[in-house]
Amino acid sequence: MRLHTVLRRPHLLWRYAARLWRRSLRFRTILITTASATVAIIVAIVWAALAIQADLFDGRRDQLLAEANRAIATAQDSVDQAPAPTDRAAVWALQRELLDVLQTQASTAYIAGAPIEGRTTPDAPPAFSTLTDAFGQSDVSPGLRERVRDIPETQWWQSISLPAERGYDVPGIVIGQQLQVPNVGLFEIYFAYPLDDVARTLAYVQLTLWITGIALVVIIAGVLWLVMRAVAGPIIDVARTSATLAAGDLSARLDVAGEDELATLARSFNQMADSIESQIRELAELSLVQQRFVSDVSHELRTPLTTIRLAAGVLFSERASFDPVSARSAELLHDQVARFEELLADLLEISRYDAGSVQLERESVSVADIVGDVVSSMTQVAEQNGTELRFVTASDDVVADVDPRRVRRVLRNLVGNAIEHGEGQPIDVTVASDGRAVAVGVRDYGLGMRPEDAERVFDRFWRGDPSRQRTLGGTGLGLSIALGDATLHGGRLEVWSHLGVGTHFVLTLPREADVEASTSPIPVVPPGELPASEQLAGNPSDTETLVVAHERKGERP
Repeated sequence: MRLHTVLRRPHLLWRYAARLWRRSLRFRTILITTASATVAIIVAIVWAALAIQADLFDGRRDQLLAEANRAIATAQDSVDQAPAPTDRAAVWALQRELLDVLQTQASTAYIAGAPIEGRTTPDAPPAFSTLTDAFGQSDVSPGLRERVRDIPETQWWQSISLPAERGYDVPGIVIGQQLQVPNVGLFEIYFAYPLDDVARTLAYVQLTLWITGIALVVIIAGVLWLVMRAVAGPIIDVARTSATLAAGDLSARLDVAGEDELATLARSFNQMADSIESQIRELAELSLVQQRFVSDVSHELRTPLTTIRLAAGVLFSERASFDPVSARSAELLHDQVARFEELLADLLEISRYDAGSVQLERESVSVADIVGDVVSSMTQVAEQNGTELRFVTASDDVVADVDPRRVRRVLRNLVGNAIEHGEGQPIDVTVASDGRAVAVGVRDYGLGMRPEDAERVFDRFWRGDPSRQRTLGGTGLGLSIALGDATLHGGRLEVWSHLGVGTHFVLTLPREADVEASTSPIPVVPPGELPASEQLAGNPSDTETLVVAHERKGERP
């Protein structure tokens, strides 16, 4: 997924990020660290902004409280020194003088006052305000007025909103205190101070903090990217080189620079790769020597074996004229020479597989016809062992491009094993197909196998019960060659087995060359039998069903 494609299709961004998260250690580290640093910086900025806001407000509030107290004290001194008013005109004149003093001392245009009901004479002037439209007695909350009236010795304040020149409100503070006018009574005086200067200072500080925080996040991400590039780069090179080495390129090595820990890692990796390459080459040479030995010995034995087989055939044909002991010896010699010849042929076939020189001779044939021929040829052997062969074709169209000789050899081996281990029980041979593959199943109801035996059933010369005598001969290479034939066709050979229940082999072949058969038309687990996973979950034991699927394409038997 290319970056420009993601940018053109925003809905792919999440998928691209999820893919980077899974595959890139550098991306995960940078993202986690940057996110953590961002959260920490945001918390620090918020805390600093709140602390600065509280400090600015507290400092400005204390300043305004002192200023309002000074204005009230000055006004109190002024009215105390003035002649006591004796009529209404003198009271009004004293009020105007009082407002002038308050405006001069308080440095605010928002001043309001009112006589305290029940504590002033009838000549006391009504409520007054310097800015009637902007601030008045009605803008003060009842709670604040109550406290100012009831507790004369204390200044009281409250946060409010004040109208500004441009039509919007600004934060402010209102301070209330009592004032004693001789011969008139007590007045409640209120000063309102706008805090727009504090708000501007706080906004500037917050903007500075956020800009600094964003810059820190960018710097941290950049530094982290540079560090991760320096540290993770060699690790990525190690991962890439390891993948190349695992893919078969034994010459892949790392560049070594410096003497730090990463250089030590590169040198150790190169030494390990050298050791692996050396061992693999030794094993390859040893395997080649072994293949040549088996091939050469097999070929060298064919000439003397042919002579021995001819001589054994002559003796076998004349055994009627021999005494009983000599006649029996001639029969044993004939049988063992035939078995030895079969073993030699299998060894030659195995050597061809090891050398990679096996070629298929594909033909478009009916697999059902091949199976029918094999069943017919094995019927007499089955009857001699008291076994019934039951042939069922589940599909009409079972034509496939296969090598008939090799498929016939695989089926003869599977049916022969079923007869030998079927304990006289019937054997079902089934043919089925779908749009991509043709499958043949061989099911017996005999001894079955333990799981550990089923895992090794395709090994060369392996026998589940070494003490059991082969009744149909065999070399111990049949299933290994059968697996190789199936793999050579691009198919697979699978086995299901349950001790005491029986065994089911399924050969799956693609209909056409170079077409993979992803599923088999015949399930490897016979109908009515539980899969191994379910049985093991219910009652685990060493006799449970085991399904072994062999799909080792390109692997030699």
